[in-house]
Amino acid sequence: MHKGMTFEEFKSGDRFTTGRRTVTEHDIMQFVGLVGLTEPLFLDLEYIRKESLYGERIAPGSLTFGMAEGLTVQTGIIHGTGMAFAGLDKMRLFGPVKVGDTIQVDIEVLDSKPIPARGGGIVRYRHWVKNQRGETVMEYDVARLIRGAETK
Repeated sequence: MHKGMTFEEFKSGDRFTTGRRTVTEHDIMQFVGLVGLTEPLFLDLEYIRKESLYGERIAPGSLTFGMAEGLTVQTGIIHGTGMAFAGLDKMRLFGPVKVGDTIQVDIEVLDSKPIPARGGGIVRYRHWVKNQRGETVMEYDVARLIRGAETK
């Protein structure tokens, strides 16, 4: 059974807010090891303290993006109706996500385009990833193929 919104239900200007997640040192270390980001910037505490820009461990941008996408899925808005990740545009990072920071994502529907041959259409969203102080740390546009009502 599908609970997510169909292609036709998403309207330009619709806004959604995800739940929150606190980024832990364990999250960062697990991710860095899993994907192979074996840079001193993420692994070497002496380097991090003495030579890095922030002086403390930060999350890779790719981890922040992955967590933001997970928070998006957890809203349920595309549960069972999301068919494919179709693209990423205009990603910008504005500040670090540090150990202990809590992130949340504000989402706005930008536009949609029907693709009947695929059983739905492409919906484009803008995501603002914010920390616990409400500061935007990352912004990006994402396109997803969303199932249409007739195929639900």
